[in-house]
Amino acid sequence: MSTVKYMAEEIIIKRGVDALFKELGPVEAVRFINLPKRKRVESVKRHRQWQRQLAKEPFLNEVFRK
Repeated sequence: MSTVKYMAEEIIIKRGVDALFKELGPVEAVRFINLPKRKRVESVKRHRQWQRQLAKEPFLNEVFRK
């Protein structure tokens, strides 16, 4: 079994930023880097939202193969 060696974070960041600038150009690369992050929904709230939209019968039939 081979051993995996990870690159240092600084190298990964530099190579990633270099690739962005090369492929997108400076304006679009900076725009991409500055895209707003989606705010995470708290897990209990997210679960309750999922439950509200859930079609109960088809879901249970799929899970238990009725």
